[in-house]
Amino acid sequence: MNYKIALIRGDGIGPEIVGETVKVIDRIGERFGHTFEYVDVLMGGCAADAVGLSYPEGTAELCRSCGAVLLGAVGGPKWGSDRPAEQRPETALLAIRRDLGLYANLRPAALRPALADACPLKKETAERGIDLLVVRELTGGIYFGKRGRYQTGDRGLECTDLMAYSEKEIERIGRRAFEMARLRRKKVSSVDKANVLETSRLWRSVMHRLAEEYADVAYEDMLVDNCAMQLVRDPGQFDVVVTENMFGDILSDEASMVTGSIGLLPSASMGDAGPALYEPIHGSAPDIAGQDKANPIATILSAAMMFRYSFQLSAEADAIEAAVDQALAEGWRTADIAGPGEEAVGTQKMGQVIRDNI
Repeated sequence: MNYKIALIRGDGIGPEIVGETVKVIDRIGERFGHTFEYVDVLMGGCAADAVGLSYPEGTAELCRSCGAVLLGAVGGPKWGSDRPAEQRPETALLAIRRDLGLYANLRPAALRPALADACPLKKETAERGIDLLVVRELTGGIYFGKRGRYQTGDRGLECTDLMAYSEKEIERIGRRAFEMARLRRKKVSSVDKANVLETSRLWRSVMHRLAEEYADVAYEDMLVDNCAMQLVRDPGQFDVVVTENMFGDILSDEASMVTGSIGLLPSASMGDAGPALYEPIHGSAPDIAGQDKANPIATILSAAMMFRYSFQLSAEADAIEAAVDQALAEGWRTADIAGPGEEAVGTQKMGQVIRDNI
């Protein structure tokens, strides 16, 4: 069967890691009898340089013509806050999430067996295992709220960012979390700040109603500051963590680091219709771009998520994940995960090793 994939190679190390991932996808095609058609989509800082806009007209339409979207990374100091909004890569990310209706961001954080020593937590904590999924609401909250900037009479310049959530927005992300929990270990931890924020009190009330519907799934409320502490103290207690946009942005990065390296973790952004978007959770790392130093594993594992969730090809996803685990078990390391005395290989070599294991 033929599958059509939009490729947003992006900035910095993006083209390198997407390039290696495409080779892995093609290897899957050879083994399982699939063919793939790729559509290159210009977005990010490279688009701003080329056409003056980080999110060129027609970007969403190109992506909608495909079954899934694979993104490398966008951004970098070259396109910082001094640039007009339409030239900043972050503007493009928010726009594509909005236009494709990608309201649910899934970020798995699992400690891979071969890298247990890389976990920064106590050895006994790592030995208990870490395998959690952060489900982050992606198109609401303070990142998408109204912004204000005005001069006051006695306090100087003042700025505001509005944080707003509707019952509908909370219910759809909550249902996604409960459905994902049913496929895992059947536990949902809902994270909010209900002791302070009105939006969190609404969040909690909607989640309580959903918990009654999903009686087969264990449920708990947790304040965001406590969750931040518990992720360091005992991350093994979590299965599915669901939370609003800003809290999820922060907590998912924290969860990634307790697994040993941000360079290993994939993500998926999904809606109810249209293509999902898959990307590594790390940034564009412009300081090592073009030097064959980047770790392609997170992007390759994002492709595994694409096979599993967008194409319903679980065997193919399993094959990619097994190939990654085998490469790590054999001792192959890129610079970001190499320990003292361990030899580091480059982006291309790591990609080749993983392909050879499929």
